[in-house]
Amino acid sequence: MSGSLNRVMLIGRLTRDPELRFTPSGTAVCNLAIATNRYGQDPSGERREYTDYHDIVVWNSGNRKLAELCGQYLQKGRMVYVEGRLQTRSWDDKDTGAKRYKTEVNANDVQFLDSRQDGDGGGRSADLSAQPAGAGAAIPALGSNSGGDVDPDDIPF
Repeated sequence: MSGSLNRVMLIGRLTRDPELRFTPSGTAVCNLAIATNRYGQDPSGERREYTDYHDIVVWNSGNRKLAELCGQYLQKGRMVYVEGRLQTRSWDDKDTGAKRYKTEVNANDVQFLDSRQDGDGGGRSADLSAQPAGAGAAIPALGSNSGGDVDPDDIPF
């Protein structure tokens, strides 16, 4: 294989409210921060939960107003799926003159995984308003089966 791949897929909760800004040319950009959890062993061998924090940058792209949708509908605590690529930028610190670096996810897709009412962690339905038309339309809301039991004929395997 002679190519390379820069692709990131994350599911996590927003650690703060989104920051929506506009460039001088009028393009919307939204900054998000999410936390993801993973499990491992600490040096003593005991199972432990670790939290990683990720900075996300979302741009409006063409007719797709993804940054504006994120700024309008997301808030701290909401569960989101983010897909994009890693990007590292650098600058010179004004105070010390030292070279500074920041790695962030440049998102090309953000999906809202819980409803606005469920942003506190009890998410049960999919909010697909950040997707392009038709994307993910076949994803049913979790817990939407009011009958209680699952019909074996509905299981795809």
